[in-house]
This record gives sequence, C-alpha cells and structure tokens, in this order.
Amino acid sequence: MSKKYGIKSLALGAVIALSLSACGSSSDDAAADLGLSDSDKLVVGMTLQFKPQMYRDDAGEPDGYDVALLNALADDLGVELEIEDLDFTGLIPGLQAGQFDMVSVGLSNTPERAESIDFTREYVPYAQILVAGADSKPSSNLMDWNSGDFKISALQGSTAAKLIAEEFPKATLVEMPDQSGAFLEVATGRANAIVVESYLFDQFNASNPDQLKRVDVDPLTLQYGSWAVQKGNTALADYLNEWLCTAQESGQLAELYEVEQGGIMPALPQTC
Repeated sequence: MSKKYGIKSLALGAVIALSLSACGSSSDDAAADLGLSDSDKLVVGMTLQFKPQMYRDDAGEPDGYDVALLNALADDLGVELEIEDLDFTGLIPGLQAGQFDMVSVGLSNTPERAESIDFTREYVPYAQILVAGADSKPSSNLMDWNSGDFKISALQGSTAAKLIAEEFPKATLVEMPDQSGAFLEVATGRANAIVVESYLFDQFNASNPDQLKRVDVDPLTLQYGSWAVQKGNTALADYLNEWLCTAQESGQLAELYEVEQGGIMPALPQTC
C-alpha cells in the first residue's frame, strides 16, 4: 500500500470502525462472515485504464479514487487488498466464476447485469457525453446523430454502448475492447464520435489536445456506479452498503473524490 493511501485509509477506517462497533460488529468478525475466498484477503476485479478513477501510476502501482476506497475498506476489514487487473469484458464473468470477491469499476446497476450479479448502493457519479473529432463540424442537435451516416464508438459491454443503441439506433455502434481503442477510432477518423464519461474525455483531452471536442454542453445522461458482488452474497453486499453509507455521511466519499478526481462530487441519489 502506498503511503498516500495508507493515510487516507486509516482516517476512513477509524470512522467505519466506530460505526460498526456501535452495531456490535468487529472487523475480524466481518472478514470471517462475508464469504471471502481467502479470509486474509479482499480480492477485487478492476480495469486499471480509467484515470483518474482507476489506473496505474508511473511506477505501475494501482491508483485513483476506487483504489483509495478499496485500501480503506481492506484496512477496516483487517485484510490485504489484492487487485486483479482485467479487461472490462472479463470482469462480470470473472466475478461469476469466483475469480474475485467483488468488482470495483463503477458498474451501473442495469436489469441485464442484475440477473447475474448483485450490486451495492452507488459510490461514484459520472456523466455520459458525446464527443466528435476536432476537425468535424458536428451538429449540436443530438437527434441529427441518429443517422446511418455516422459511426459512434464505445467501450465494449459498457453502459455507453447501450446508450448509443438506445439514443442513436440508426447509427453504427463500434464497440472496442478497451477505452483507448474507442478514443482512437474517433481520433483517427474511423468513427465519427464516441460516447464516454466526461472525466475520461477530460483526461484524453489533456494528453491529446485539439483531437476531439464535445458535441453538446449537456450530458446525455448522469449515471452512477456501484460495487458488484457474486449473486446471492447478501452478507458482503449488506456490509459494503453500510460501509459506503458511513463513508458518505462522514464526507469521506466526497473528500476522496475531490482529491482523486479533481472536482466536486455530484450528489449521489441515495441518502443514508
């Protein structure tokens, strides 16, 4: 664990520990009763490609908002955090197969996904936006993009891909196995636009200025990401819900979001 996250984790862990002790629970009891594959570890599936939410730093170590939360969670449970870094499309199958205890990648709780995995309460908000090539002259009328003349890219299996199919059914959906590939499709002119989270566009734009531009000021939709656990593991889901609720009420979610994401955290839809 890095020193940066160790400091944050202890602060958040103290808040959570006080809350759980008031309910008659302890960290040791919680770790033993949550159905973890290894009682000494919390194994989490992630895709470390989404800076600043989750990524690898210059030394190759996991970093970002989700990683900060997970370090705090592992500290509170008294276990070692082990991150399994997979392609996005492998996360849900890996969770179903018991490859890890939970997934932390900002998954939206959709009916289709809820058939095979269980979700916690929301812990991260993000806006989906439409972005086009910088040399194009895109219409600011979003309905003009619902045309067979356009190709719109997205991360394969993401809610962005689903949103394209719903909002622009006449356009050609181009799904890419990684986020960088989805951006590259537009930057190289193989696709006309991409639907993507606004914070990911901001990161791409900072490293690749003047290659892409936002089509409209307003987001297509505001969505919220949750943690995911194996279907039927209500003990872990309930614990994580209480943990997130305590972190939300204490202000720690917003604090970590501001530090890691570099902006004010929009309000989450659920109150505790």
